[in-house]
Amino acid sequence: MRAFDWSATPLGEPHAWPLSLKTLVRVLLSSTQPMFLAWGVERTWLYNDAFTPILGDKHPAALARPSMEVWAEAKEVLEPLFDQVFAGEAVYMEDFGLTLHRRGRSEEAHFGFCYTPAPDDHGHVVGLFGTCIETTAQVVATRTLSAEREQFSQLFEQSPSFITVLRGPEHRFELVNPACRKLLGHRDLLGMSVREAVPEVDGQGFFELLDGVYSTGQPFRGNGLPITFQLTPDAEPELRYLDFVYQPMRDALGEVSGIFVEGVDVTGSYKAAADLAESEAQFRTLAEAMQNHAWMALPDGNLNWFNSRVYEFSGAVAGELDGEAWARIVHPDDIDEAADRWAAALASGEPYEAEFRLRRADGVYRWHIARAVALRADGLIVSWIGTNTDIEDQKAAAQALADINASLEEQVAARTADLMVAEEALRQSQKMEAVGQLTGGIAHDFNNLLTGIAGSLEMLELRLAEGREDGIQRYLGVAQASTRRAAALTQRLLAFSRRQTLDPKPIDVNRLVAGMDELVRRTVGPTIEVEVVGAGGLWPTRIDPSQLESALLNLAINARDAMPNGGRITIETANKWLDARAAKERDLEAGQYISLCVTDTGAGMTAEVIERAFDPFFTTKPLGGGTGLGLSMVHGFARQSGGQVRIYSEVGVGTTMRLYLPRFAGEIAAAEADEEPSVATAADGETVLVVDDEEPIRMLIAEVLEEAGYRVLAAADGPSGLKVLQSSAHIDLLITDVGLPGGINGRQVADAARTTRPSLKVLFVTGYAENAVIGNGHLEAGMAVITKPFAMASLASRVQEIMERYGS
Repeated sequence: MRAFDWSATPLGEPHAWPLSLKTLVRVLLSSTQPMFLAWGVERTWLYNDAFTPILGDKHPAALARPSMEVWAEAKEVLEPLFDQVFAGEAVYMEDFGLTLHRRGRSEEAHFGFCYTPAPDDHGHVVGLFGTCIETTAQVVATRTLSAEREQFSQLFEQSPSFITVLRGPEHRFELVNPACRKLLGHRDLLGMSVREAVPEVDGQGFFELLDGVYSTGQPFRGNGLPITFQLTPDAEPELRYLDFVYQPMRDALGEVSGIFVEGVDVTGSYKAAADLAESEAQFRTLAEAMQNHAWMALPDGNLNWFNSRVYEFSGAVAGELDGEAWARIVHPDDIDEAADRWAAALASGEPYEAEFRLRRADGVYRWHIARAVALRADGLIVSWIGTNTDIEDQKAAAQALADINASLEEQVAARTADLMVAEEALRQSQKMEAVGQLTGGIAHDFNNLLTGIAGSLEMLELRLAEGREDGIQRYLGVAQASTRRAAALTQRLLAFSRRQTLDPKPIDVNRLVAGMDELVRRTVGPTIEVEVVGAGGLWPTRIDPSQLESALLNLAINARDAMPNGGRITIETANKWLDARAAKERDLEAGQYISLCVTDTGAGMTAEVIERAFDPFFTTKPLGGGTGLGLSMVHGFARQSGGQVRIYSEVGVGTTMRLYLPRFAGEIAAAEADEEPSVATAADGETVLVVDDEEPIRMLIAEVLEEAGYRVLAAADGPSGLKVLQSSAHIDLLITDVGLPGGINGRQVADAARTTRPSLKVLFVTGYAENAVIGNGHLEAGMAVITKPFAMASLASRVQEIMERYGS
C-alpha cells in the first residue's frame, strides 16, 4: 500500500486524504490481524499484508479497485451487508460461508468477521472498516473427521471376521457385527450373556477361557480350536474350528470392563489340511484353487512350493522365493519376529503362526497372518503346509471398533454429565418451589409497609374525629407511597415466580436499548463509560417491553454497584442459533434467539455467588443496599417469556449477564406503532357489570364508574355474574376478576357470556398472572387485562379506552 501510486485512484494522493481515513489506514497497516477498508462512493478497497492470503491470486490487483469488483463472484451475498454498514449499522458474523474464486478455481470458504461503519471527519459514514479471520480449514477438518468416523463404522459392519464386544463378568453381548450375526444368526444376542446365548457350548472350556481373561486381564488367542454348537435352530450341534482372540477392554481406571472378541471360522481350512495330509499332490491341487496364499516347506523349514496367489501378489516368478528367499517380501521391521516364530515351530513341531506385512508387486505392504502345521508320517515331520491370510481390512476394522468403543465411552461420560445437570436442575427447581414457603423476607418488608399504611390511616381517623385538618395530606401521602412500594414488591415476587402479568409485543430490542441509552447513562453516573453495540439485522422478539426495560435497568445498576471506582459497561445485542447441544446447556429449546448482554469491568463473582445469584432475597450488598430481588426478577421474567439468563464472571475481571429471548417470526412495524392516548370524557350511561368476590373492590369500582357516568351492576361470584349475563339486561362491558369462587373463573364467565353476547367487551382484573387462564398474552378482540393494585383513575381511563376502541 505504501508503494502504490494512489494519484490515479478515486482517493487521490495520500497526503490529501481526510484525517479519519489516515487514522484507519495507520491502524490497518500496523496490525498483524487481517484488516481491510472500503472507502468512498466507489467503496475503494484497501488492505494490509495479513489480508493478502485471503485474497489469493486477487492480490495485488485488488488494491484500489471497487469492492464489488474484487468480490464479483460473491456480490449478491456481500453487497447487502456492505449497504447495511454504509447505512450506519455494524455487522458481525461468527461463521459465514462463501464461494470465492481466488486461486484459479471456485472454492468454498468460511470466515468470522466484523464490519464497522467508518465516519469521515464530519461524522458521516463514508467507509467500512473490517476485521476478518478465515476458518475454512477448521470447517473442512470437522467435516472430514465426520466422514472418517462413518468410514470406520462401515469397516466394522463389512469386516469378514466375526467381531463382538462382551461387557461385564457375565459376558453380555453389547456389539455384534454382521459376520458374527451370520455365525450365530438364529439367536437374539444383544443383551444376553454367552451362557444364555450358546448353552450347548457348556463343558467345552470356552466359558472358562472368558472368565480367565476377565479376571486376569491377560488376552487369549485360540488357533483352530474345535467347538461344537448349533448353526441353525433345528440342526444338530456341529463341529467347527475357529481362530479367534479374546482381548480384555479396560475402563478409565484401568479395570477390565469387557472383552473384545475377533476371529474367523477356519473349519474349511482345517478339514482341507486333514485331507491334504494324505497327499501333497492333492493339497497342491486344492491350494492352487484357494484365494489365500498357500505354501509348503521341507522338514528343515526351507520353503519349496507356493501357489499362484503368492506369485500374483508378489510379482515374483517360480523359484525366486524358495528356501530362505521368502524373507525378501517381508517388511524389514517384521522379519525378525516372523523368523524367530518359524524357528520355534520347527524346533517344537507345534503349529506356526505370525503376523507380518508382505510387499505387493506395486510396493505396497499389507498385513497377513501366516499359519502352518506339520504333516507327520509315523510320528515324524515330513513337510509343512501353510497359508497367508490378508488381514489388512480386519486390522482396520479392529481400529475402527476401538474408535467406536472410545466414542461410546465418551457418550456414556456425556450422558452421565447430562444426568448430573438434570439432577442439579431438579434440585434448583425444588429450591425455587420451596421459596414460595419462605415468608421471612416477605413478611419483614410487608410488615414495614403495612405499618406505614395502618399508622397513617389511624392518624387520619384521629384527626377526623378531632375535626383537625393539619397533617391529613402528609398521612395520605405516606399511605399511598407505602401502597405503591407494596405493589412494586409484589411485582418483583411475581416476576421471580414467573407469575407476573405480561403484555408481550413484537419489538426491536436495538430500538428499545437505544431509547434507554440516556436513562442508563444518567443512572450509572459520569464515572462509568457506557458502550452500546447493536447487532446489524437483529431479529425481533415478542416480550413485554416495560419488563425488559426494567430488567435492563436492573442489570445496569448491578453493574454500576460492582464498579465503585468507575469502569465500563457494554450493552450488546446479537442473533444466536442454538443447536440441541447448546440449547440443552442453557436449559432452552433448540432454535433461534436474540441475546442481550450487559458486561461490566467490575469485581466479578465467585462460583458460590453465581450459584445463589438468582435466589430471592440473596444480596452481596451491605444492609439497606438492596432487597435481593433484582436478579431473581430478571430470571423470572426471562423464563416466563420463553427465554433464559446466564452469568459469565471472573473474579477481578468482570461479569457478563446474558439474556436469551426467543425470536419472533412475524412483523413488528404495526405492533410497535404508538397509539395516541384518548382524552377522558364523560360516559354516556353505558352499563357495566362488575364481578368480584371482594366487597371493598366491587364497591370502589362501582363508585368510580358511577361518578364517571356509567350504570353499574355487580355480582360476587362466577355463577351470579353469569346469571346476570344470561338475562335480558343490556350490558356494554364486563369487568371480572380472573380468580372467582363458585367453581367458575373469570375467563369461563367471559367465554360463556360471549356465546350469547358475541360483541361483549371484557376487562379482566387479576392480582397475579393466571396467564394460562386469560390467554398467555393472546386475548381476543374486545378483551383487555389490568393488574391489581391499580389507581382508580387508571381504571376509569382504561374503561373509556375500551369503550372508544371497540364501540359502545
